[in-house]
Amino acid sequence: MIEFSAAEIAALTGGALVGTDPGLPAVTVTSAATDSRECTPGSLFVAKPGEESDGHLFVGAAFERGAVLALAEHEVARPDGAPFPSVVVPDAVLAMGTLAAETVRRLRAHGDVTVIGITGSAGKTTTKDLLAGILAAEAPTVAPRGSYNGEVGVPLTVFEADWDTRYLVIEMGATKPGHIAYLASLVQPDVGVVLGVGSAHAGEFGGVENIARAKGELVEALSPAGTAIINADDERVLAMQDRTRARLAFFTASDDFTAGGSAVVRARNSTTTPEGNPSFTLVFPDGSEHDVVSPLLGLHHTTNLLAAATAAHAVGCAPSAIAARLRTLAAASRWRMERTERADGVTVINDAYNANPESMRAALRTLAELGRAGHRRTWAVLGEMLELGDSSIEEHDLLGRVVVRLNISKLICVGPNTRALFNGAVLEGSWGSEAVHVDDVEAAERLLAAELAPGDIVLLKSSNGAGLRFLGDRVARQSSAESAVSAPDAAGKAPQP
Repeated sequence: MIEFSAAEIAALTGGALVGTDPGLPAVTVTSAATDSRECTPGSLFVAKPGEESDGHLFVGAAFERGAVLALAEHEVARPDGAPFPSVVVPDAVLAMGTLAAETVRRLRAHGDVTVIGITGSAGKTTTKDLLAGILAAEAPTVAPRGSYNGEVGVPLTVFEADWDTRYLVIEMGATKPGHIAYLASLVQPDVGVVLGVGSAHAGEFGGVENIARAKGELVEALSPAGTAIINADDERVLAMQDRTRARLAFFTASDDFTAGGSAVVRARNSTTTPEGNPSFTLVFPDGSEHDVVSPLLGLHHTTNLLAAATAAHAVGCAPSAIAARLRTLAAASRWRMERTERADGVTVINDAYNANPESMRAALRTLAELGRAGHRRTWAVLGEMLELGDSSIEEHDLLGRVVVRLNISKLICVGPNTRALFNGAVLEGSWGSEAVHVDDVEAAERLLAAELAPGDIVLLKSSNGAGLRFLGDRVARQSSAESAVSAPDAAGKAPQP
């Protein structure tokens, strides 16, 4: 983080400096955190209210770990009654955004930083990781940890940048219209990447067309000197080319798409290896061709690989270097098609960080392909897809039918809100013990421990809130000889602010 004094933070945010130290205005912060456990000497602790806890309760813990200033919504008293040194603002999260915007402004004034924004209904985190992996070999690069992509995560990512940062990669998520426009206003991206428009959060947005309008806010924010990177294989994304002033660059897995003179990066002969890894010939606008076999798992990752390649090309990376790095870059964030080979011969694929109808189908297709290629029994352990609104029952029912059509050997539907998923499978033609509905994660774990056999492949996928990712971790650590149920992983506990 570039340094800010307490006086600067107060002036920028319109906050009030409180504290008893007469030297408080000159106190300098060198890092920022919203989790008191991540504070180090010189930290700014952002005491934001949360859904499960209030950051103001942890101001004391933050100072014990070295924080020198709090950004808070009210004073917090020390044991002696005096307030902790703080900048008090009406809204700590909005104040974070203000500091992030000023950080980007100063970085641009200081040197040559390029900001790349990435959005889409699926694949944002994987694409961000791929792009960061390519760019980091070129120059100092900052990218989000995990899925830091909202009004808190984006400022925290910006705060990781320093004067040497050449590339700043920003992942942008949204739960309602206006969110991406706000995030873009903070970082003023030079390049905007739109991956796809799906039905994730359809309930919150009021439909897929509203999601498309929201995702397009990224390309609308670009200046004429910027570059909008468009997925030509998604018709809703393709239509966004008319919503931007920026120059256009496209990526596609089609040989038929033409762009009227704009740059196009293609994947030709896209397929997967017997092990499920994406394989294709990467074709750049200069006509150069490079064979790529990615360590990622699943054909759907071709979109993410193409998007990362196109963004890297847009900022000047050499085609040969891009292809070489894509051949080596595995998944960097947890619970994204994370493959574990157990000692007893069971393969566990943990893709339970997020789920929507499109990503569910993609993961199931990969499971089916792996099963066919190896003549292996396949298990789909599926939890609820959240935030689908009025279409939830229909989408879960359709997904159950997809499982049967793909000839998945076993389906376990986990949780009370997956009954439609189970019913869809039964109505499509699953019978006997092929499809099972269980009430909770513990019941699913017992069933897997009792019935998984050497050679089986098990996919676990659900929305984050369903918690199947932690079940996936435990199943990956077990073998057929171990006990059925272990205690929940500590990672499953709610984070402390």
